[in-house]
Amino acid sequence: MRRVTLLLPFLIAGPAAPGALAQLAAAQPPRQTQSPHEMQPTPRQAQASPHQTQQEEYTRYELLAPETASFAIVYEVSATTPGATVWFNPIRKGSVASDESVIDMMTGQPLKFEQVSGTEARTSGLPNASVDTDYIRVQLARPIPGDGGQARVRVIKTYKDPRSYYRDGDAIVFTRGLGIRRNAVVLPAGYQLTECNVPSQVLSLPDGRTQISFMHQAPGQAALELRARPGAQTGDATKPHPLTNARSGEPPPSQGPTERARLSERAHQDRDIVYFLQSPETSAFSLYHDYTESREGTDRYLNVVRTGSTVSSPSGKVLDTGEAMKVDVLTGAQLEAAGIETAGEQVAPDQQVVVFHFPAVKKGQSVRLRMLETYKAPQSYRLDGDELVFDRSFGRPRNSVVLPKGWYLTELSIPGVVRQTPNGETRIDFVNGRPDAIDVLIKARKASASASPSAQAGSVR
Repeated sequence: MRRVTLLLPFLIAGPAAPGALAQLAAAQPPRQTQSPHEMQPTPRQAQASPHQTQQEEYTRYELLAPETASFAIVYEVSATTPGATVWFNPIRKGSVASDESVIDMMTGQPLKFEQVSGTEARTSGLPNASVDTDYIRVQLARPIPGDGGQARVRVIKTYKDPRSYYRDGDAIVFTRGLGIRRNAVVLPAGYQLTECNVPSQVLSLPDGRTQISFMHQAPGQAALELRARPGAQTGDATKPHPLTNARSGEPPPSQGPTERARLSERAHQDRDIVYFLQSPETSAFSLYHDYTESREGTDRYLNVVRTGSTVSSPSGKVLDTGEAMKVDVLTGAQLEAAGIETAGEQVAPDQQVVVFHFPAVKKGQSVRLRMLETYKAPQSYRLDGDELVFDRSFGRPRNSVVLPKGWYLTELSIPGVVRQTPNGETRIDFVNGRPDAIDVLIKARKASASASPSAQAGSVR
């Protein structure tokens, strides 16, 4: 029954909300809910179909002014119980609902609804309703057709819930267990995202507010905890640049991954790569790459520098002992002249290759390496007007990007976990369990001059 509670809708504030939700629709199989959130057939059909079913659920929470502890919600759902003429939506315990309305998404017309007790819900179409929960009982515009028919409904409401939405110092916190699989949260104007524990996309709305969006695939609820602080720009200055049809500046791979790569165990790969973005005017970023080598006899690691990038200041060490590694920067032509194999990777004669040397691995042993480099890559990292743009593909399972200090995240194409470093920079962590690369596009802006020192310094918890 708890799970159902989370099926609860989430609202968007104001009449503009429905428009912002126009592009919803990844198909999901019908879901039978055992809780108050279920959709139930008419009394006569209830015996044949005791459970209300629904699918295509999406919720959007729009956080209102922090002092209100309130958020607007828009919940979109397709009711699927054949023949049903009513549908029930539970009111989450601990929340005070107001400004409710229900829309038939086919016609755009309002639907009649009323708040009923769990006891009344049990006698009017939801026999397994929880007696200690209140519900919104909605009169559907038409009976749900059989054989896969749907009644698409949009529920709009505002919740006041100080347990879910509150201040913590100068930060705001939104923490909520979400049973719906597809969700979005919109920050108040002037707030920058600092932490989000569920891998999420980040997008800028036309008015400049930040939207965090995710699809939860794991069993159970998504235990979302999201934090934000003042310091985002406001007004016309924060409106996003119009999107274009431009593609990534990085050349796409000429071929997909090999069978060997596709069928290797991603979870056991222990490469960690962390990018530290420098001032975007420089188009430069440093990185470290941790890697374990266990192949007997191996005594060097080759890092082929991507076309369009140049490398500087490479160094490395053996993490097991602290021993520094000898490092060479060669061209493809020099590599060939030295007879150094590239394991089948094509290297142009003028392409840079960083060679890290370490003691040969003995049988049954391994060595943990850390390789550090600085790159200049204008096609991957640049300043576009007042926006920082980082556009790069990541082929390894685990990658992280740290923004320059004083910049906040406004756009993120690939879902990632967002957190603050001890120095107050924003860090985004990506985990890719697939054997192909992810094309990461990050945009950021400078925090406003009014951002408080504590917001700039971040917090360690």
